[in-house]
Amino acid sequence: MQVCVIGTGYVGLVTGVCLAQIGHQVICVDNDAQKVKLMQSGQSPIFEPGLAQMMAANMEAGRLEFTADLRVGVERGEILFIAVGTPALPSGASDTRYVEAVARGIGQHLNGGYKVIVNKSTVPIGSGDWVRRIVLDGVAEGNSEHTNFDVVSNPEFLREGSAIYDTFNPDRIVIGSSSERAIDLMQQLYAPIVTRQFAQYPDLPPVPVLVTDLTSAETIKYAANAFLATKISFINEVSNICDRVGADVTLVAQGIGLDTRIGHKFLQAGIGWGGSCFPKDVSALVHTATDYGYDAQLLKSTIETNRQQRLIAVEKLQQVLKILKGKTIGLLGLTFKPDTDDLRDAPALDLIDRLTHLGAKVKAFDPLISSARSHPDLTKITLTTNAEDLAMGCDALVLITEWQEFQLLDYTHLASLMERPTIVDGRNYLDAVALTNAGFDYIGIGRPRVDLVESVLPNRLTQIDDLPLKSAA
Repeated sequence: MQVCVIGTGYVGLVTGVCLAQIGHQVICVDNDAQKVKLMQSGQSPIFEPGLAQMMAANMEAGRLEFTADLRVGVERGEILFIAVGTPALPSGASDTRYVEAVARGIGQHLNGGYKVIVNKSTVPIGSGDWVRRIVLDGVAEGNSEHTNFDVVSNPEFLREGSAIYDTFNPDRIVIGSSSERAIDLMQQLYAPIVTRQFAQYPDLPPVPVLVTDLTSAETIKYAANAFLATKISFINEVSNICDRVGADVTLVAQGIGLDTRIGHKFLQAGIGWGGSCFPKDVSALVHTATDYGYDAQLLKSTIETNRQQRLIAVEKLQQVLKILKGKTIGLLGLTFKPDTDDLRDAPALDLIDRLTHLGAKVKAFDPLISSARSHPDLTKITLTTNAEDLAMGCDALVLITEWQEFQLLDYTHLASLMERPTIVDGRNYLDAVALTNAGFDYIGIGRPRVDLVESVLPNRLTQIDDLPLKSAA
């Protein structure tokens, strides 16, 4: 099929490359000429494992190309994906000006053939009809009479760091439309994925395809992310209770996760959620509820719990180091999750702001962040290129991002480089016993100290970790 993807940010580029990989002819459009030139040279402007190689292979095969000319993309595509950003405004509402500009441009360039216009961007609930009106405005401005199109909502559920896997192995595909013709074309588009021709586990049943109205499809995206964010905020609140009563939140999470109604996923306590989706989507759902006269108190509490949790590491540092002014704190990781270079709404930024406000010197090492140019808040800190330089002279380390390589560091050596070998494991990711044996004062989130665990529950942690766990519900 002929596909046009407008916007080559994270969602747009991954969508375009993966659709080319399953055999479609894809043209990606972006109004940033320098970015387009970079992609035309075969280089990816974003980091996502495996994306650059897949992009180059499909360009070589002639299934993928890039342009800054919206007219070319609209004329060529029978399915047009709108995949531009919808960042959050200070009010919590989504900024839809980029979606509006693209929809208007599509209308101005419609060329007579039937088109399916797909909202892939996370747009406010009710945007399907709004996009249709904007496209018609563009048609009028372009002095055209071509109005043979339908609008579809097709929300994405990609996780940064595993987006290619998620594309080919989705839990579900949601298509929102009242047009049978549009629904049929979308089902044809996704047929290779639905039948698992590109899946890691091809023997699984076909991918569920849920067909809904436009508004329900738009709401599904927000509700899914809001629920996951709430689940994380819940376990973080439980972790704070565990800190006070002496329970271990990792065991509590395992215990409740064995209940198939709950499952184990998104029950990892830590320093809170961030990124480009959860903060924006939960706030947008709260804003929509307010617009329609409903006070979404649970979602507001989810946001507030997360806001407080982001600074839990500061509280733990103060308990050990007391006064932080004049102390040097090293951050292991900066991005909001591993396998991405994304700093959008990362908890590390709040931590940096608070620590520098309290007079601490902050250093950081992240495998993918090497320049302060990537975010203005990083100009307040010292970026290092390896863990040894990070640890040198530090009074404490804080693990921010669970990069796999951080489990392989020589912590005995790192401890010898520090003023005071203390580590706050902000993701409960490291081996508490191994870190303690390496000379560190290990502090987890919602976990008792290692010496207390060993005296009360000898070897119990290992035994629990070795239990076979049911798959998450």
